[in-house]
Amino acid sequence: MASGPERFSVADLYALSELVATVWSSAADRDWSARAGTLEWTCARTADHAVDCVWAPAFFLASRKRDGYPDLGLDMGLGAGAEPGRLVQSLEMATRVLGAVVHDADPDVRTILFRRPEIMVAPPEDFPPRAATELILHAHDVCSGLRVPFEPPAALCRRLRDHTRAWPMWTVAWHGLGSSDDPWGDLLTGSGRGRQKPNPA
Repeated sequence: MASGPERFSVADLYALSELVATVWSSAADRDWSARAGTLEWTCARTADHAVDCVWAPAFFLASRKRDGYPDLGLDMGLGAGAEPGRLVQSLEMATRVLGAVVHDADPDVRTILFRRPEIMVAPPEDFPPRAATELILHAHDVCSGLRVPFEPPAALCRRLRDHTRAWPMWTVAWHGLGSSDDPWGDLLTGSGRGRQKPNPA
């Protein structure tokens, strides 16, 4: 499923989650009711969705389902008014759970990763970048709305970009991925976003 010599790993997901948690914690006193970048959602609502997007792949992989997402009736979201500290705690828990589920799964397992535009099954190694793509982009949205800098490491972004390049969100829903020396910029541009401009509060 992944292209290129490097894979985005569980360790990369932990590093990204720690970075997001640190930045969000440092901005806990900002206005989380502000719009998240160019989205209609607030920063709090967007952060809650981003955390849910880390929980979800853990359930996908744990379910071993191949024909659709598991129908568990679970809502792991904390709600649009969740405090930053609770969002960070939920993100840390979700990251640990996903990491544990990936490590527990046999590499030969194939489980649903996407259901649109058609069912796509994948091995365990594809679930950390599945979570990370949503997390990294929505962390950018939140930080844009809070007016705090967010610049993930270039090597981590390169592995995420190269691992997910052929996935449907880039090839069908979004704008495709570049191959520049600025992998974070490629991820932002490919998703229809732009680099955050300095705008002190």
